[in-house]
Order: sequence, then structure tokens, then C-alpha cells
Amino acid sequence: MAERLTLAALGPGSPIHVGSAGTRARPGLPMAERASGVLLRLGGDPGGFASRPLTAEEVARADLVLAASAEHRAEAVALHPVAAPRAFTIVEFGALARAVPAGRVLGHEDSVRRARALREEAAALRGLVRVERPDIDDPYGGPRRAYREAARRIADALAVPLRLLTRT
Repeated sequence: MAERLTLAALGPGSPIHVGSAGTRARPGLPMAERASGVLLRLGGDPGGFASRPLTAEEVARADLVLAASAEHRAEAVALHPVAAPRAFTIVEFGALARAVPAGRVLGHEDSVRRARALREEAAALRGLVRVERPDIDDPYGGPRRAYREAARRIADALAVPLRLLTRT
């Protein structure tokens, strides 16, 4: 859901590449029906989604790695340990982004540079900002309310970072 909510916020033609892969994903599965329904109500597009496992190469290439939980973050970093400074939980990244002075990000003309600046500024604040409930519970197989709660927490956490990237 995080990938599709981010893509919707960035809009078509964004130079920022957004991908999604799971630390325990079985390849080729469609998005869970409950996730699709929740995503559609929030303006995301579940079309064409197929699950895929996270690879070391993807972690190595990523400028930013966001995970639903600290456990997933650790599993991603284990694939490519050098990525640790640029890997966060979604909630952690959102909390850190809220503490970053906007001028340090908005001063960059293009969204890719803003994204990299935001990542660096957020990393510099690690340990200085209290992060409440950094993990988002995995709703997979759960009731619709679990998907709604996960989507709400994702959207809340990503609201400030996405506003900074899109200047909205």
C-alpha cells in the first residue's frame, strides 16, 4: 500500500522511482482484496500489482529503503549492510521528516535532489527525535479494519515527506 500511495502522491511522470518488495513475499501474488479496496478509497491504484521478494541488488540500488517494521528493516539491511544509514521504518522516516527544517529540503529545485536531501537530514536526526510506535502491523489476512489502520498509519507517516518532495 505504501508504494501505491506514494506513487499517487508523486503523480505521473515523477522522476522518483518507487518500488515495493517483501522480505518474505512469494512472487507473483496479487494485492490482497482488502488492501485493494482500502487503497482505492485513498486514491491509490492497485492495478498491476504483483508481489515479489526483496533482493540484495534492490537494496544496494535504493537511495531510500522504507520498511513497515524494524524487523523488516533489519532483514532488508542484512541483504546489503551498507544500506543501513538510508533504511528506516516508514513511521520513523515520517517522524524524522517532520523535524527537518523545510528550507533544507525545499531549497533544491528538483524532486530527486529534495528526496536525497530529506534522506540525509532525516538520517542526521536519528536518535534525536522520539518515534512513537515505529512499526506498522502487517494486516495481511486480517480484517478490513487492520488494512484501514495500516493504510492510515502509512498515509500519516508519509504526508510530510511527500509534501516536501512535491512542494504541495
